[in-house]
Amino acid sequence: MESRDEFKTQLDDIAYQNEILQHVSRTFALTIPQLPEPLCTVVGNAYLLCRIADTIEDDKNMSADQKKYYAELFIEVVIGNENPESFAEALFPLLSPTATEAEHDLIANTTPVIRITHSFNERQRAALERCVKIMADGMVLYQDAETLDGVADQKDMDQYCYYVAGVVGEMLTELFCDHSPEIDTKRDEMMKLGVSFGQGLQMTNILKDIWEDHERGACWLPRDIFEKHGVDIRHKTPGKMGEGFNEALIELLGVAHAHTDNALRYTLMIPKKEKGLRKFCLWALGMAVLNLEKIRQHPQFTQGHEVKISRRSVKMTIFLTSLFVSQNKALTTLFKFSGRRLPMANIHEKL
Repeated sequence: MESRDEFKTQLDDIAYQNEILQHVSRTFALTIPQLPEPLCTVVGNAYLLCRIADTIEDDKNMSADQKKYYAELFIEVVIGNENPESFAEALFPLLSPTATEAEHDLIANTTPVIRITHSFNERQRAALERCVKIMADGMVLYQDAETLDGVADQKDMDQYCYYVAGVVGEMLTELFCDHSPEIDTKRDEMMKLGVSFGQGLQMTNILKDIWEDHERGACWLPRDIFEKHGVDIRHKTPGKMGEGFNEALIELLGVAHAHTDNALRYTLMIPKKEKGLRKFCLWALGMAVLNLEKIRQHPQFTQGHEVKISRRSVKMTIFLTSLFVSQNKALTTLFKFSGRRLPMANIHEKL
């Protein structure tokens, strides 16, 4: 039986998790609370675990060997083989000053985050552990690939997107299946679509962050697609790219749009009564489609904020998807209308 002190610690840990989520991700701070409990707490915790792994990978001070060491150590912390307090004490002083205040705070408070992780059931913990391991291993694999040369081709871009986002789609699907026996009956198909969902969101981020990534010496665009249109992406310059660059960008928008189409299929497989799960998916999906449309309208953008959707668009996305949350035909019509000017690649044979 749980003691009063243990119960208070648990409440304090969850309060911290809810608070730090507000500071490390505006989008997830908006969407995660739509989920029913206890799923809301599990998904919130999963996001923080991924964010800790991401903070290690993005740090400007640490060497590649240090990042590899702490990524592997963090996997052991999540599994329960290493002490989270010792991990935090060792990592915190190494963090770059360029890491945000919230990221510093999150690393310092690894212990309460992990205490929550270790309170979950076996299937939930297995899903989180698998996701963090694949993500951390992938980050180590790709840290040497962070150059202005981009990745070789669409297949390489797909693989990168899997490590940083597709695996999150798999984890969320596993958590949804644990939550709902009805969803569990559709697990195999939803696992495939979940990877596509994650890739659609990640490709959207890559496309809108082209110039911010370029500034820090990174590029995740597929070289072959740009070479086909006569563009050397290593030497790209904001505001000085020609028609070939626009054409390559439009081709990638078509791939990302096709993944968001799969994401809609995924969402509509969730039972209509699970309105919170549907909202969680629909809000993120709706914002991604609008982002892709903004990029289509302004392919010569030079900074991410130029293709960022407005607060009004966010509010409208939330209002309309919430209004039609249980109406599959209306949602299909809404998303077709929103993406009507976007190209659509044929990726369905890959699933």
